[in-house]
Amino acid sequence: MKIRLINPNTSESMTMKMGSAASSIASNSTQIVAVTPKDGPESIESHFDEAVSVFGVLDEVRKGELEQTDAYIVACFGDPGLYAARETTRAPVIGIAEASFHMATMISSRFSVVTTLSRTKIIAEHLLKNYGFSEHCRRVRAADIPVLDLEKDDGGRTLDIIISECLRAKKEDEIGAIVLGCGGMADLTPIISKEVGIPVIEGVTAAVKLAESLISLNLTTSKYGDWAFPPQKTLKGSVHSLSITDSYQQLNRRYISS
Repeated sequence: MKIRLINPNTSESMTMKMGSAASSIASNSTQIVAVTPKDGPESIESHFDEAVSVFGVLDEVRKGELEQTDAYIVACFGDPGLYAARETTRAPVIGIAEASFHMATMISSRFSVVTTLSRTKIIAEHLLKNYGFSEHCRRVRAADIPVLDLEKDDGGRTLDIIISECLRAKKEDEIGAIVLGCGGMADLTPIISKEVGIPVIEGVTAAVKLAESLISLNLTTSKYGDWAFPPQKTLKGSVHSLSITDSYQQLNRRYISS
């Protein structure tokens, strides 16, 4: 299996961190290819950042098709460009927010999300509603830390803030599990789980196991309905390389016909 883990922001250190977490949980026969787009925001903390990052995500999917990738992971908790990416390939495409929500409901009737900035709480709440998980999520909480602070060596201060918010969620929200709301927290799960004492789900590793399952079951993204390939047309300017053509669709013939 070859899984392409796409970090939608341009932080190489965060890509390495998430790639390491993904590889640590992947099966021995699974190859994790962790990539960083050449264009995009250095961190994703707004709707604007998400919109800009989508072009990098789609470009990395296109590159992955040339390398016969078996599945893709969009490794940002806003799942930017997830549906657009699914349109452009038959390979499974997993968003880490959607993956973690699914996993949480399998081990607990209710969960809370602990994310980074307060403004991103609304984005997470929109995803919960769109994916049908609002009734399972008790609360979306913010540790009020910038995403790139997760990359700094601050003597454990950022980690302590996240743990404190998780402990408040455990005490106040009447939940059975916590979802970490940022791909940059991928390496913190074991520590947080030990400190908090209830299951903690992190989306990168959850997405890896879901991707492996879909590949093993020979399940691919349906090309009927709204995730069919986009209509063929020429794109102009800097996005010309993303145009959907006959030759691009032929790359997908290695998958089972949908």
